Amino acid sequence: MQKKQKNALFGSLYGLVLSANLAALSIVLGKYLAINIDQYIRISFENLPIIVGGFFFGPVVGAVIGAVADLIGCVMVGYAINPIITCGAAVIGAVAGVVGWLIFRNQSTRTRRTVAAFVATAAAHVLGSMIIKSIGMYVYYGHALEVLWVRIPLYICIAAAEGALMAVLANSRVFTRERDKIIPQRRSNKNDDVQ
Repeated sequence: MQKKQKNALFGSLYGLVLSANLAALSIVLGKYLAINIDQYIRISFENLPIIVGGFFFGPVVGAVIGAVADLIGCVMVGYAINPIITCGAAVIGAVAGVVGWLIFRNQSTRTRRTVAAFVATAAAHVLGSMIIKSIGMYVYYGHALEVLWVRIPLYICIAAAEGALMAVLANSRVFTRERDKIIPQRRSNKNDDVQ
């Protein structure tokens, strides 16, 4: 029963369509609506759909959305596929999913849901965007590490903006109601009833 709930998103047509839409939205935000400052620095909200997928539907779904969005986006625009950056995109979804499942699922107050949204977004950006993707740019493209330090304040600002949007979604009854149609809340078992 628990295995069926974990794969509920990919096991339904609605879930597959939702995941594909989140990946497509990430491609549009990251490849077509981004503001390119330099060849290694761009302002975009490409990670927001990936974080949404991970936070609300779990780490596996978030990782798949991130990897698919990066791979298809690179092919569509003509960028060389960098496996470390693809791994960073997958890690963004996975980290948001782990934090979402650990903190968000059992929180009922608005403040705790808001904190969970900000923590998930910040953790995903620190590990995926600031560390792994920067390493990928350094290894594959030879950018100087001093230049890549600019990505840290940039992603702090992007994470703050995305965290605010995630907090709105986490506190939206309409959005969480739709999420619960796909992945129902865990039912309490006999041990939970005894305690």
